Amino acid sequence: MSRRNEANDPDEQAFLKEYRAEDFPRLSVTVDVAALSTHDGSLWALLIKRQNHPFQDSWALPGGFVQMAESLDQAASRLLAEETGLKDVYLEQLYSFGEPQRDPRTRVITVAYYALVAWRQLQHLQSEGQTTLMKLDVEWSGETGGPIHLLDHEGTRQPIAFDHADILGMAVKRIRGKLDYVPIGFQLLLPRFTLRQLQEVHETILDRPLNKDSFRRRMLASGLLEATGEREEDVGHRPAELYRFTRYSAI
Repeated sequence: MSRRNEANDPDEQAFLKEYRAEDFPRLSVTVDVAALSTHDGSLWALLIKRQNHPFQDSWALPGGFVQMAESLDQAASRLLAEETGLKDVYLEQLYSFGEPQRDPRTRVITVAYYALVAWRQLQHLQSEGQTTLMKLDVEWSGETGGPIHLLDHEGTRQPIAFDHADILGMAVKRIRGKLDYVPIGFQLLLPRFTLRQLQEVHETILDRPLNKDSFRRRMLASGLLEATGEREEDVGHRPAELYRFTRYSAI
């Protein structure tokens, strides 16, 4: 039976008319977004200082409750834009976190997302005291996984709300695992970039050095980038050639 026929089925309509959603426990659903960037050899995330309880004055990921008439993807895009001003960035669903005690207010399940944003796009989002970029202190290697710590610009650990340390850890694990077979590294660069900058992004995410010659051969043979015919400007060394992402391969 087609969905159209089901909708017109009198038995179905009678069942729905008598159905009482309030007879069953209700869960609250949120989305949280780990907006990540790379800079100076480290991974960074955009955090917002909580103004209210619970976890008042701790740092949290951009996020909030899903509205009744929106999808999860729509909620993630809306909340990221409302809380940080970020729009039209690479955004992917990450994982669902549902430990019963993860939110002391009520039973809340969050669907986490991660966003990849070039550093220059994030810098202007920092405002006095409320929103800031923090360095991620990842104490595990490879795809071991686990929570991370937040470090401010002085290298001091900062408190993080809810289970957002676990969400950030999962985001780091995910991008490390995807980097070699999905071209997500380009999302952390400006539209025009050098091969050196692309390698630095990969090394920062993987937290290990890569062989320069083999990396460049692999990237140039991938069909994912093309030369622009332009070179860097205003640099203190020999200007390197600029490339762009061809987007031949879907992410």
